[in-house]
Amino acid sequence: MEIAGSGAIVTGGASGLGLETARTLAAAGAHVTIIALPGSSGAERAAEFGGSFAPADVTDAGEVAAAVAHAAERAPLRIAINCAGIAPPAKVLDREGEPTGLELFAKVLQINLLGSYHVLAHAAAAIARTGPTASGDRGVIVNTASVAAFDGQIGQPAYAASKGGVHAMTLPIARELARHAIRVCTIAPGIMETPMLAGLPEAAQESLGQQVPYPARLGRPSEYAALVVGIIENGYLNGETIRLDGAIRMAPR
Repeated sequence: MEIAGSGAIVTGGASGLGLETARTLAAAGAHVTIIALPGSSGAERAAEFGGSFAPADVTDAGEVAAAVAHAAERAPLRIAINCAGIAPPAKVLDREGEPTGLELFAKVLQINLLGSYHVLAHAAAAIARTGPTASGDRGVIVNTASVAAFDGQIGQPAYAASKGGVHAMTLPIARELARHAIRVCTIAPGIMETPMLAGLPEAAQESLGQQVPYPARLGRPSEYAALVVGIIENGYLNGETIRLDGAIRMAPR
């Protein structure tokens, strides 16, 4: 599917993987709308490449619907990229051997899984109303899971569960939306250069990178964005979760 001229939304687009993806799509000719929290730098980042900003909390279906509608007014909406997410660590048992509270677990699921679903559902409804291209396509939705969906580490039960859910819903949703000519895929990144990791000492970043078989380094946001573009442009990719991880398989810790 052609990117140029298409409307695109990118959640979590104010920083990290989302921002790089927004920039890449805009450079390819898409009309990009960043969806991020009201207090984020989304407006400033979008202005850098002539995009638009729609403030929304992805856990709020009403705010998501308004943000998607805003994007659809700019250009025919055909592309939706789910990058919003959090990854706070929390074990099942605390230091005293007692169960940890459910609040954090629920929050991670709300943002990573239900937030992704809200965006996906509202974007799918808008894309389904968009006329097909000459090749018959209406649009593409790309979600973000994580290698934690498959090799979750100690302290990641909530994160692994949320990302496992994103992976698991990819195929059934792709099958459902096929009748609307909408493809759905998911990317499962490994250890990436994100703002969270950028705060670590350089030695710690190098140590993490050395765990990757090849290339032995952290993944780059540009590599994530390039895969998004590849998914959009390859019309036969559908219903698939693609690991982007340099062949790493995470250890228990």
